Amino acid sequence: METNGRSEVFRIMKETAVVPVFFHPDPEVCKHVVRACYDGGIRVFEFVNREEDAHEIFSHLNRYVREELPEMLLGAGSLVNASTAALFIQMGARFIVSPLLNEETGKLCNRHGIAWLPGCGTVTEIGKALELGAEIIKIFPASELGGPSFVKAVKGPMPWVNLMPAGGVDTGEATLRAWFEAGVACVGIGSKLFPKELIDSGNFRALTEKVREMVESIKRIKK
Repeated sequence: METNGRSEVFRIMKETAVVPVFFHPDPEVCKHVVRACYDGGIRVFEFVNREEDAHEIFSHLNRYVREELPEMLLGAGSLVNASTAALFIQMGARFIVSPLLNEETGKLCNRHGIAWLPGCGTVTEIGKALELGAEIIKIFPASELGGPSFVKAVKGPMPWVNLMPAGGVDTGEATLRAWFEAGVACVGIGSKLFPKELIDSGNFRALTEKVREMVESIKRIKK
């Protein structure tokens, strides 16, 4: 499925309401994990730039997604500068996620019509990110910034802002409910969604069920 640019990417992020965050040095493991998320009902996926050859793994993964999982939007995360973001955009990233606010990365994404989710930890940074064109802003590290109470505090004076907490977000329904009731647009989840024992054992069927249960929990919460 081809989308119509970044506004459509943001729409699907808010509709799916969860962005998985994952890296593994084995491209085949990455393919299995993305497939598990897809089969579990997720349509956006953040591949993390975590090693020197991560862009090569991303290239293989993106080719697989385009051929086998046409509705999945594959983006790249942990990008701290514009040059690295440009590399992943050239390789087909549908969105760019950063742990920090880098103006040049924002300008680059705007030029290319690519969705950009910068990491922010203060209201001032959030305001700057909005000025630079970010439509969803990553709150990072979310658990260290005060959790859902931080989101509530931000949404008070800025009710229009779309926030995605990442860093310490759990998959439990009670935890997810607290975030969504605080007003987040979606959540970014990494290690809590991908237990090491499931990945190491290759139990991707169990991972699919874990993802499906989380997706159903979010649907219940958002009703």
